[in-house]
Amino acid sequence: MDELHKKYFMEKAINQAIAGLKRDEVPVGAVIVKDGKIISRAFNNREKSQMATYHAEIIAINRACKKLKSWRLDDCEMFVTLEPCVMCAGAILNARIKKLYFGAYEPKGGAVVSRYKLLDESGLNWSLEYEGGVMEKECASLLRDFFKNKRR
Repeated sequence: MDELHKKYFMEKAINQAIAGLKRDEVPVGAVIVKDGKIISRAFNNREKSQMATYHAEIIAINRACKKLKSWRLDDCEMFVTLEPCVMCAGAILNARIKKLYFGAYEPKGGAVVSRYKLLDESGLNWSLEYEGGVMEKECASLLRDFFKNKRR
């Protein structure tokens, strides 16, 4: 995927993160793309729902599966503003997403490259390509500002 399209889809994920921020959720957004079109979008929704698993990635995957009437998303790409955690990386693998793009790195719990390298484990029944740092500064500043304001 060319840089212009990566930026376009990551901006859509950022828009989702901003929507979550307006609801006092940790600002993480995700979109799933198939054939160059967004088929699913989501933001974190743990606070409002009080559900531990309601991360943007999980919600976006569930919506895409429902739309496609299939748990296999092997011809889809995901854009998410933050490096996925272990739970989300596992869901991405299980949904068989073709490629993952993420914005900010998560040194404390990132499960793609920062803390764990779950997507690189050998012996798994699915592998996917990934690219981190897409619009990293914009994605990281949303999170940094959110937590700075929370600490005040």
